[in-house]
Amino acid sequence: MKSRTLLIVAIAAAIAMVVAYQVSTRYRLQRANAIAGQSNMPTLAPGQDPLTGVAVVPKRVRSKDYQRSEFGDAWSDDTDAPGGHNGCDTRNDILNRDLGDKSFVYTRRCPQAVRTGTLLDPYTGVHVAFTRGPKSGEAVQIDHIVPLAYAWDMGARDWQPSMRWRFANDPANLIAVQGQANKDKGDQAPASWMPPNKAFWCQYSMQFAEVVRGYHLSIDERSANTIREAAQSCPR
Repeated sequence: MKSRTLLIVAIAAAIAMVVAYQVSTRYRLQRANAIAGQSNMPTLAPGQDPLTGVAVVPKRVRSKDYQRSEFGDAWSDDTDAPGGHNGCDTRNDILNRDLGDKSFVYTRRCPQAVRTGTLLDPYTGVHVAFTRGPKSGEAVQIDHIVPLAYAWDMGARDWQPSMRWRFANDPANLIAVQGQANKDKGDQAPASWMPPNKAFWCQYSMQFAEVVRGYHLSIDERSANTIREAAQSCPR
């Protein structure tokens, strides 16, 4: 009788573990899908001018008063950007969205943070292994497709702080990339830097255009020409 009771308890425990795993997995997938689909940026069909409705100015005039702090605390969950107030900071949201082959761990900033994973870097086309730790930011970083400093120069300096915080954490303007590629880009506009992986030029140009249009930012003329040329690589 005792053995039978132990067997029943063991079976019940195993079932509970399976159910818990399924619920946890479902939660992670739902969160990743929600972040991926919550952007309210406009879309543009390939073959059209990707910069319709965007103000083009002769050149970028760099402001000397730009500071990262003007866009709020880095990767804060306390914003009204898509995915805000979901219990995970923005960096962890984007890692969850963009990495594959993931395992997870509880952290103070996210109860379902990516512990390990693999990134197919869109900027270089190479696979990058990610392991959470003190140096994980060197391998995989989160890039603002429209750099914060560029946005500041092209109109964001006149925004309310809440709008800048939203912009800095909007998944529509964020992408996980190889650390070195992100460093190479810095705050450069398309006229000065495009992804080495030309297969990504279509998506990069269209996404850049959607962000500046959605946030009513201007674009410098040379970058506008680059965006239009890169968009020619999109399927028609």
